[in-house]
Amino acid sequence: MSETVSFEEFSRIDLRVGFVKDVERVKGSKKLLKLRVDLGELGERQLVAGLGAWYEPDDLRGKYIVVVANLKPKRIFGLVSEGMLLAAEDESGVPVLLTVEKPVKPGAKIR
Repeated sequence: MSETVSFEEFSRIDLRVGFVKDVERVKGSKKLLKLRVDLGELGERQLVAGLGAWYEPDDLRGKYIVVVANLKPKRIFGLVSEGMLLAAEDESGVPVLLTVEKPVKPGAKIR
């Protein structure tokens, strides 16, 4: 079991619904994808994710995903990633993107 956190600690994480507007492979990388994600009133963000071994850009374009919106930006392979999409791993270790059940307004806060 992992370490527990208080509700106050958890509430510092800003989880939002993001709409994936565009995706492209990162040149020179086999697994990195660059996503342009609409987070509503928070604007558009660039996310860099290591999903390219399992997902094609067309698989992600148009999806509603779960994004950590208040993560400090990080430079990955020369690109700035302005958040993190969430995924789980299946029984063989393959990432499975977390999505929402039906379309909601981009930027909607996840509670």
